[in-house]
Amino acid sequence: MEGQLNLRERKKQATRLLLMETALALFEERGFDDVSVAEVAEAAEVSKATVFNYFPTKEDLVLAGAKYHIGEAAQIVRERPVGQTPHGALRQYFMEMLRSREPLTGLSDHHPVVMRVHRVVSRSPELTLKAMHLRHRSAELLAEALMEEGGSELTARLVASQLMHTQHVLSQMNVHRIHSGESSEEIYPDAVATAEHAFGLLEHGIGDFMRREAEPSDAFDVAFHVEPGHAGAEGGGHRRTAEGEFREAPADRDRR
Repeated sequence: MEGQLNLRERKKQATRLLLMETALALFEERGFDDVSVAEVAEAAEVSKATVFNYFPTKEDLVLAGAKYHIGEAAQIVRERPVGQTPHGALRQYFMEMLRSREPLTGLSDHHPVVMRVHRVVSRSPELTLKAMHLRHRSAELLAEALMEEGGSELTARLVASQLMHTQHVLSQMNVHRIHSGESSEEIYPDAVATAEHAFGLLEHGIGDFMRREAEPSDAFDVAFHVEPGHAGAEGGGHRRTAEGEFREAPADRDRR
């Protein structure tokens, strides 16, 4: 019986992966909005009902993995040991996920499906909005966990929002570099340094960050410049251009 169950589960997993890969291929080719569930079913040679059995909505064909992790942060905080802060628990968890190259961190070049998901989401305003909603729901669940232990509603929501968004920004920076052609092994040292810096900002506060001591120079755009010793400079030397893309700083290119 156990062998039969295992075989059944393997078949279900294979079907699930087939449907997702088929859908992603169609979405990449024609766009998420221009592909119907019926067309996904036809391309995968299954019924439309079978698709919905595995993925209740069309969006789930892309975002099912993100939905699976929606309550993860709250669970980690609830299960943390005595003496550890919520910040410390989530910081430790993110570092562990970096080491194992989990999709959560964006260092997932050995997971082609995950990288395709990122591409499809980035090209679809509807999916981008849905992914944002999932992150917001994760922050809500985390805030609830903090309030359960006595945190005020305002503080719990502020802390939860900052922790979840920090994780998202770190992940997106890694994804961008993967899509630019770097491997997870090349990125990993920078990813660790960037994460340490980002969680460090949360731990120690940003009150005195970049206090303006003089008028800015006309030589650079203050809104997008990254100073040595701050944000991207500590974790990969990135700066953001006016087009909204993260570029590698020349100093880092010279070091390689």
